[in-house]
Amino acid sequence: MEQERQLQQFYIPEEQSIYLLSHDDAKKLKDWVALCVTQLRQLGYRDVELIGKGAYGFVFSGRVPGPDTPGPEHVFKFTRITLPRHLQERLEDEAFILEQVHHPRVPRLIAFQRANNQPILVMERAAGLNLEEVSLQEGRLAPRLIIRIADQLADILRCLRRENGAAGRPIVHGDIKPSNLVFDARTENIALIDWGSSVFAQLDANQQFVAANVMELMSDNLQQTNARLGDVYFIGEEQLNGGLSSPRFDEQGAAGTLYALASAQSCRFGHRAIPATSLGLPMEFARMLDGLLAPDPATRRKAGDYYLQEMSRIARTVMIDLPEMPPKPQVPVWVRSSGQEIDTVVYSSRKSFLREEGAPETLNDVNDVQLDRYYKNFMQGMGETEKAFLAAVSRLGRYPVEGGLAVRWETDGIYIDTSLNLHDPAMKSAFVQAVNNMVYLAQAIYRHGIFKSCLFNARNTLHIEREDPGQPFRATPGMSLHYEVSAAPGADDESRVHSYFEDGPDPEEFLVLPETIIHALEKLNSIHHTGMIIFEALPLHLKIHSHYRLLDPEREAEFQRLLDRILSAVEQITGLGVSGYMKMPYKDTRFFPHIERMPDRYYPRNPRQQSSPP
Repeated sequence: MEQERQLQQFYIPEEQSIYLLSHDDAKKLKDWVALCVTQLRQLGYRDVELIGKGAYGFVFSGRVPGPDTPGPEHVFKFTRITLPRHLQERLEDEAFILEQVHHPRVPRLIAFQRANNQPILVMERAAGLNLEEVSLQEGRLAPRLIIRIADQLADILRCLRRENGAAGRPIVHGDIKPSNLVFDARTENIALIDWGSSVFAQLDANQQFVAANVMELMSDNLQQTNARLGDVYFIGEEQLNGGLSSPRFDEQGAAGTLYALASAQSCRFGHRAIPATSLGLPMEFARMLDGLLAPDPATRRKAGDYYLQEMSRIARTVMIDLPEMPPKPQVPVWVRSSGQEIDTVVYSSRKSFLREEGAPETLNDVNDVQLDRYYKNFMQGMGETEKAFLAAVSRLGRYPVEGGLAVRWETDGIYIDTSLNLHDPAMKSAFVQAVNNMVYLAQAIYRHGIFKSCLFNARNTLHIEREDPGQPFRATPGMSLHYEVSAAPGADDESRVHSYFEDGPDPEEFLVLPETIIHALEKLNSIHHTGMIIFEALPLHLKIHSHYRLLDPEREAEFQRLLDRILSAVEQITGLGVSGYMKMPYKDTRFFPHIERMPDRYYPRNPRQQSSPP
């Protein structure tokens, strides 16, 4: 059981790459997507394609055929067939609530229907890309754009606070985050999508019960929350801890979203180390945003009131997009174009020291698929900055990148070794910002310990399957570990090589590799190269993730022979769990002092006088 529990912690990403699934699971997924597409075509839609998937379901787009020209695009939401019945029924609840919302920035409900007993939610499709994709491409959004988005969000929240529909209650969206906001770059307008976590509010903004009659006020139902979880990277403390649903939940989602977009992060947790006042935003807005993210509930409520009351005025401030110097990477980042498709996955180990000693596990009774995936086994028991650091490492995996990093916290500061190879030059600026955020957050953590992370291409993962746990894993004929060759200067300076073994066994990895593989890795360690190999043994499925670059071409034959020896020895693997080894090309450690927080930096009072970038 302990090994199975540990295996749940393996991947940080929200959704596993299809290249990490077993052959059977990948086939089931492809068949299920094909079935959904077929059903939509049978209903008369054209140009059907999968546009997203999450913990609860799949989302497709398609066009209504017109007499002469293609009709409008619609979005179709299917639930996963593996979900329990009560979770599948949420789709009908979502349709009912969405039908009550009337706002120009909320795509309207078209229909809720069933095809072969499969419920399908049909909505308008908003134009543009979701803001998480925009953030990954652009990095920090311009302050002017943040203010525009904040104003539109405030307008949506004011609408949701009004009594809506037959129930006559405020509506809580419950999952406001960048990926649920679609941004049209042409008009700079946003649209709020994905109402799967929405409910009718139990409390109003003043924390008073919202009820239709006296009998309902006396009901026990008002003592139990009807709230749904939403994304734990963005929701506030009250929603995360099971408080009664309130419009305040969406203020917190909006605050986390605006902070993430302004700072080029993928969560709300970094605000203590990288406060909103350090992001070049207008002073009034930055202080309000920090207030919305403050630990004190009264401060959050006061800032929330200010946000909804004053945002229209703040948005009338004349702002221009200031010139920005390209960000300077805090640690080396190598960029090269690559013809190969990169499907990056992040594996991190040695992270247990980031948890607080004796931290209470308050969420064990919450039965929610997203909580299991994102929180219980990953971040519960950590401080805000520690969570933000792990999320920052996870964000690196959203780019086409291979390599690894090791961060060591000591009394005098932090020491970072990296080998980060970005395969898309167009994304360099945004990627460097993500790397720098990771460094800043690490600087604000005061612990002793080492953290390691590997970033590998899931398309190179080898899969070996067996029919019974008692059988050995056997590599199939022709299977080989992928590697690249490139000459590098200074190969004989062994003192600069970052060793596989210098940190000893990883206390969080439970798979014990056979001696044959360990001896091959030891010999491999003497050859100048960079890369990593990770073995993930499940009862019927062995995954071997690797990324290797040989830096001494003269020893290629020996290098290849050792990789083949490792692969032939997998039949000796008997346990379950994970075991990984990483090697850096050189000992090129960068030192950074500890910091409490980044210094304040505001948008200038007179931006037209600022002729040069900050």
